[in-house]
Amino acid sequence: MSSDERYDEEACSVIDSLQQIGSQWRLIVLHDLQDGEKRFNELKRSTDASSRTLSRVLDDLGEMGFVNRRLEEDAPVATYYSLTDKGRSLCPVFDEIEAWADEWLHAPPNKSAETETNAERERIAE
Repeated sequence: MSSDERYDEEACSVIDSLQQIGSQWRLIVLHDLQDGEKRFNELKRSTDASSRTLSRVLDDLGEMGFVNRRLEEDAPVATYYSLTDKGRSLCPVFDEIEAWADEWLHAPPNKSAETETNAERERIAE
């Protein structure tokens, strides 16, 4: 297998993953459900999504196996959502994205140049 073929396969995995979870609302809902099971209206408040958008996103995530839906039929009727094992497996990914954002997006403007210079020094030293 050539390096170009391997790169294409790796890129395809990343692209396939992002197509499944990469929409703004899917990411927001998945991230929000890391804190545990929530009712529809709790998710609506915490994500600021419209009812229509949230309903569509939760249906999509349920069909893809990221989210469980539980209906409580006692009065008052309530629908609860939680992450499946597949959904919970994304928690470390969110942690890494958050750490990256803290370092690169919320850093002082010269932080990236300084880090690149340090990384270059380390490569030269090796």
